[in-house]
Amino acid sequence: MAKLTHLNDKGEANMVDVGDKAVTHRIAQAEGRVAMLPETLDMILSGNAKKGDVLGTARLAGIMAAKRTHELIPLCHQLLISKIEISITPEVDSSTLHVVSTVRVKGQTGVEMEALTAVSIACLTIYDMAKAVDRSMRIEGIRVLEKSGGKSGTYRADA
Repeated sequence: MAKLTHLNDKGEANMVDVGDKAVTHRIAQAEGRVAMLPETLDMILSGNAKKGDVLGTARLAGIMAAKRTHELIPLCHQLLISKIEISITPEVDSSTLHVVSTVRVKGQTGVEMEALTAVSIACLTIYDMAKAVDRSMRIEGIRVLEKSGGKSGTYRADA
């Protein structure tokens, strides 16, 4: 089993020193879904939510969240992110919104946490903006889909 890098020799939490790591192009992609009633999905897609543009607001919230990940997750490094993309795709058959974030950086540490934070906050924003009409919504399946760059190489989640 690999050693946990966020623990020092005494087993205490500490920030990993990335100063000697190579600067490489790093990309991470994460996904999540918000499941809801069909009427709720229709309302969101028609633009008739009382709070406004649900999808646009969720995309913006996800972008903002990725940029602030280091403020939310105690041992994350502050990164100079070069690109954040958030896509939200309706899946009408399952009455869900599929949220995918892609985060890019040229740096010394990965961006998986930023991608996961972006998806999580985008999903939470969708819930917040539509909860008045559907409190039964579920946020599901948040995970890393892919990451590349750095010493550990490429990871792709199983389909």
